[in-house]
Amino acid sequence: MESKVSEGGLNVTLTIRLLMHGKEVGSIIGKKGETVKKMREESGARINISEGNCPERIVTITGPTDAIFKAFAMIAYKFEEDIINSMSNSPATSKPPVTLRLVVPASQCGSLIGKGGSKIKEIRESTGAQVQVAGDMLPNSTERAVTISGTPDAIIQCVKQICVVMLESPPKGATIPYRPKPASTPVIFSGGQAYTIQGQYAIPHPDLTKLHQLAMQQTPFTPLGQTTPAFPGLDANPPASTHELTIPNDLIGCIIGRQGTKINEIRQMSGAQIKIANAMEGSTERQITITGTPANISLAQYLINARLTSEVTGMGTL
Repeated sequence: MESKVSEGGLNVTLTIRLLMHGKEVGSIIGKKGETVKKMREESGARINISEGNCPERIVTITGPTDAIFKAFAMIAYKFEEDIINSMSNSPATSKPPVTLRLVVPASQCGSLIGKGGSKIKEIRESTGAQVQVAGDMLPNSTERAVTISGTPDAIIQCVKQICVVMLESPPKGATIPYRPKPASTPVIFSGGQAYTIQGQYAIPHPDLTKLHQLAMQQTPFTPLGQTTPAFPGLDANPPASTHELTIPNDLIGCIIGRQGTKINEIRQMSGAQIKIANAMEGSTERQITITGTPANISLAQYLINARLTSEVTGMGTL
């Protein structure tokens, strides 16, 4: 069965959708679109990329199965090249795997997982790739994310097997495709600068910064004990203060993240110290203490709230 697919014996037209971050998409498009043009020409597959200004984009690959595999191989090798390039500037010694996220109609995920997880186990064992099917559907859609990671060769073998499953069990009923939302960019004022949040980063926003500085200059008073104002009305070195929040126990996990990844991210981005108290017996809430300058604290609070909002609205699977 598989040999037929890879030899092009089962050469039907298929469409596969990938979910990517903006940075990954940029890598595939390349300078002036040269990389994606080359991928289209060499693989013979149609490669479409959804509209910009979203933190996430959908890359759709359509064509005969062998063209799709070629396009996939080129994407996997491009991502590996990016990893190698980024490692040359970092002290990390172990090479992280290439990771791709497919978007698959939920009605096909059952066949992909198999009875008691038998199919997905078989795919993992025969290809050496890690495969995970998200438990929840992507927001406002009937699709789920399937994350594949491993070496480029393992990923290509894995995609071939996933294609076989998708061809053998077509989607049932209508599929509502996942469409990433445009980034609504919240604005944070910190240290006289305005920042907009894009993906996981705070990007300085020059136009808003000017407006913010003008607004600050209208403030009639200067804080006590300040002799050289950086901006009138803004303390050059604001004292550290402490802010406390209580978070329901069942939501604390989304703030801490797997092995503390999310909370570390929030600490790094906000520059604030964040301590999470241990669970008290009989209490359904946990205390979070944030210490830092007022700007650090407001940024940390914003990031914590953003995590909670995404968890409550069902975006937490991303």
